[in-house]
Amino acid sequence: MELDETLISRAIIDDFLRTLSDYVSVDVGIVGGGPSGLVCATYLARAGVKVAVFERKLSVGGGMWGGGMMFPRIVVQQEATRILDDFGIRYREYRPGYYIAGSIEAVGRLTSAAAGAGAEIFNLMSVEDVMIRENKEVVGLVINWSAVDIAGLHVDPLTVRTRVVVDATGHPAEVCRIVERKVSGGAFKVPGEQSMWADRGERALISTTKEVYPGLVVAGMAANAVAGGPRMGPIFGGMLLSGEIAARIVKEKLGVS
Repeated sequence: MELDETLISRAIIDDFLRTLSDYVSVDVGIVGGGPSGLVCATYLARAGVKVAVFERKLSVGGGMWGGGMMFPRIVVQQEATRILDDFGIRYREYRPGYYIAGSIEAVGRLTSAAAGAGAEIFNLMSVEDVMIRENKEVVGLVINWSAVDIAGLHVDPLTVRTRVVVDATGHPAEVCRIVERKVSGGAFKVPGEQSMWADRGERALISTTKEVYPGLVVAGMAANAVAGGPRMGPIFGGMLLSGEIAARIVKEKLGVS
């Protein structure tokens, strides 16, 4: 069979535009395709929630790809190994309570699980604003191609309606900082993360992962940035657990079991 370049192009355009059109209204919009965002997306999609992940970069995985200082290994504490088991990520015990896994395999497994569960992942898309209505609730995201931002072009964005937004953008806490700028009267503040303290930072994520503004849940490093908690470095158990907690909070908010 002779391949038709025009047909190939049309297939890509037709299918993507159909998908994008279907996802201008979702149950949950997750901003950031790092480990906490991918875990959250997987558990929500498994529960039948319509979820879209918006990742500004070409690849998902966030900081997990690089492991520690570009050594492709991550450390996970014992409490989070059950999530590694759930996602089929291989690991071994390094010392009692410390488990080591390959960062590249971990990202691959997390991404495959999220897509396999039915979450739609949109890469190369940035969130430049949110929609907040009179009842002081986040009801949508304002999206644009990342290339538009990189090139400094003036191109109007599109919008995505949401029932819940999850900020999983990592250290910058980008969605929460947008809300901080947009909400008048200083009612919402993002102090930013403190210096590295792995133990305290990991433990803090259990309580800092929460709904921080009506319609806005925060997960992963963004959660500690919003709460003023410490950063953790290349230990990722808290990130995985935070994604699980965020999914549980969202499901309760949506009335989904």
